[in-house]
Amino acid sequence: MKNRSRSASFFPALLICFLVSAVPARAAEDIPPPFGFQWNDSMTKVEQVLVGAKAKILTKEKKEKRCGWTVEGLVQPGLKRSLFTFKEGFLVEVELQYEYPDWSIERYNDRMGEIRRYFDAKFGTGKLVSRSRDTDSDVIQTLVGYQWIVGGTMLELFYFSAQRDQLVFRSITVTYKAI
Repeated sequence: MKNRSRSASFFPALLICFLVSAVPARAAEDIPPPFGFQWNDSMTKVEQVLVGAKAKILTKEKKEKRCGWTVEGLVQPGLKRSLFTFKEGFLVEVELQYEYPDWSIERYNDRMGEIRRYFDAKFGTGKLVSRSRDTDSDVIQTLVGYQWIVGGTMLELFYFSAQRDQLVFRSITVTYKAI
C-alpha cells in the first residue's frame, strides 16, 4: 500500500515539473539594461561605471522624482549618445541613440532589419507600434518603431528620419525600460 501512495504522489509531481520546464524560462525574466547594468542600480554605481569607462556625463537634469543624464563616449559603433533615467535615485531607463552620418537610407533600413531580427529571436516577435511618413511640410519625416515587453520591462526600437532638400538627419534609437 505504501508503494502505491508513493507512485500516486510521484506522477503529479513529475507532471508539474514537466509543465514548468516546458514554459520558456525567458517568459518570466526581464530584459536587462545594456552595458552590464541592472534595473534599480543606484546613480552612484552607474556613475562609477561610466567614469571607469571614460564616458562623459554631459548633463544631469532633475524633474520631480526623475533624474536624466546625457552621456557620450561609450564605445559602440555608431553610438552618438546615451540617456540614463533614474527614478528616486535608481536606474529605470536607458536610451541608446545611434547615428551614422555617411549611411544611405538603404543601409539604415538594413540595420533596422538586423536589429529587429536579433530582438525577435531573443524576446519573441516585436509589435509594430509606429509607422508614419509626414510630407505635409517642407521637412519629410519618417518614424518606424517596434516594441517588446518581457516581464516588467520594455524594449523599443525606432528609426527616425527628417529630410529637407539635401539636409538629412537619420537615427536609430534603442530604449530599455523598467515598467
